Amino acid sequence: MEFLKKHIIQNYKEYVIMMAFFILGIFLGVFFVNQEDTAQSTEMGQYLGEFIEDLKNTDTVNQMDILKSSVYDKLCLTIGIWFFGTTIIGIPIVLGLVLYRGFCLGYTIAISVSFMGFTKGFLFIVITLLLQNIVFIPALIGLSVSGFKFYKSIIKDRRKENIKVSFIRHTIFSTIMLLLMVISSFIEVFISTNLLKILVGYF
Repeated sequence: MEFLKKHIIQNYKEYVIMMAFFILGIFLGVFFVNQEDTAQSTEMGQYLGEFIEDLKNTDTVNQMDILKSSVYDKLCLTIGIWFFGTTIIGIPIVLGLVLYRGFCLGYTIAISVSFMGFTKGFLFIVITLLLQNIVFIPALIGLSVSGFKFYKSIIKDRRKENIKVSFIRHTIFSTIMLLLMVISSFIEVFISTNLLKILVGYF
């Protein structure tokens, strides 16, 4: 924890930039839902309704399949950000990925509230999104900052020794962030999903 705290203090400007892109993505997701035509919003609402009904009518949830899918998604995301963070031209893609994940979160929040109303929608968001994102979002931001830091290190000093050391640091830090993302997947599958299963009758 001390290591992570030190990393945040040393790179607070980069953390502010990445958080700004993530928050912008959330606002864009909410704005997109508000600007969607009625047919698209209805279709997404129906999909969410069908998901809840299926959960109500299903006695058991295949948690291992959900876990595999979630971990695979986190692994692909980590590899993508790690790889693009090692290339000078890849930083805009890293920023784009952060923006996109924020957009997905904002879109999901807006659809949930729009379809269920504020009270039920807010509870649904807390159960399905809040717990895992407490771990996932900082890991995503930290991973992106690591790529940004590696990029700045290459620009500042192009010596092979510096690039090698910075690459190793970036890889180690990315691995730690991946572990946190995997933890968020376990929270999603074994805590959030079970809570939703218990309270799904309310929705």
